[in-house]
Amino acid sequence: MGAVDEGATTQGPDRGWPGLAALFDLTGRVAIVTGGSRGIGLAVARGLAAQGAKVVVASRKEAACREAATGIVADGGDATAVPVHMGDLGAVTALVDRTVDRYGGVDIVVNNAANALTQPVGAITAEAWQKVQDTNERGPLFLVQRALPHLEAGGHGAVVNVVSAGVFTSGAGVAMYTAAKAGLLALTRSMAAELAPRGVRVNALAPGPVDTDMVRNTGPVGQAGMARSAALQRLATPEEMVAPALFLVSDAASYVTGSVLVADGGLAYH
Repeated sequence: MGAVDEGATTQGPDRGWPGLAALFDLTGRVAIVTGGSRGIGLAVARGLAAQGAKVVVASRKEAACREAATGIVADGGDATAVPVHMGDLGAVTALVDRTVDRYGGVDIVVNNAANALTQPVGAITAEAWQKVQDTNERGPLFLVQRALPHLEAGGHGAVVNVVSAGVFTSGAGVAMYTAAKAGLLALTRSMAAELAPRGVRVNALAPGPVDTDMVRNTGPVGQAGMARSAALQRLATPEEMVAPALFLVSDAASYVTGSVLVADGGLAYH
């Protein structure tokens, strides 16, 4: 057992390790958060802003985007609202363009927007399948591609694709959703490998059951079942996804790419 240096300081947040807190400092960086007006996306947007990032809140409903951005500004952050439907590639392009016009670049992309439309196997329609794929997989890919020159130029390019711990389960009953999220996870690994030489890191965050509108829409029985499915026997709060996301986009994760951070309360051991 080593001796303790009685002259060493333990004062302050770094506890004698200067620069540790700075690894999580996002001051001056520009972040796009899709699905950022509620649930996990809103919590992450607030967290990014609290760490100094300039945040673009993007989701389908303009009023909800504006409300979220206004709340962040009221808390002392810098945020702007850009409504976007991730199934519309023209809107995805406009999202990046408006972000660059407003803030001068893009350093962080958090692909959180999701479409949870479900149909049972045997009754899946081509239209429903396409709608889920467009929002959950195609949109995120083309958002990253459009933002890529800016992610590369800034020197701190980081992408977080929010998938689901459901990709590690059977996905029974939600096949379209888990298939799209599994595709996004595969894209995460491919993006990470191809973009690493360009200085852009790409990782995935896989939440388990979280107390969001999507989960509440399953009703009390569905919510209770989801809570029981986790080893911790409860739903997570959206705020519990903030620290994992912040880690992945920050310099604290400078040697992390192509990985999936599972924050599922013990839902899917793998």
